[in-house]
Amino acid sequence: MDHSASPRNIDLLLARYAESHRNHTNEIIHFVCIPLIVLSLLGILWAIHPVVAIAATLASLYYYTTLSRQFALGMGVMSAVMLGLLALMPDMTVLPVSIAIFVVAWIGQFVGHKIEGKKPSFFEDLRFLLIGPLFVLSFLYRRMNLAY
Repeated sequence: MDHSASPRNIDLLLARYAESHRNHTNEIIHFVCIPLIVLSLLGILWAIHPVVAIAATLASLYYYTTLSRQFALGMGVMSAVMLGLLALMPDMTVLPVSIAIFVVAWIGQFVGHKIEGKKPSFFEDLRFLLIGPLFVLSFLYRRMNLAY
């Protein structure tokens, strides 16, 4: 199948997401805050039970596989590292640390969008909550000259 004739769904989603992430400061904030939000969300789920965090990870990886196997692989590696970090943390610290990171990182996101002058993409489409991590990963992939 020739993807050059028509854009892939992942390319369309990333392009739509990028429309409200053009300001360099906002991009930098997102590069820091999005991975922290993913880590903190996994931490909150981990605090419920590690199986819940793993199940959520597998569900998101399934969705990512429907968009791009290369992105699913990258997100799988990132998720494995994050789950590994959570497993190393003392149980009593996972929830409070995760909640603190979650709140601070979301404040950062909204500051970035204030600077950008545009509302977050997920206000229009909740899928963009899952596309944000791929937006960050796409910069790494392009820097490393990896296809997605």
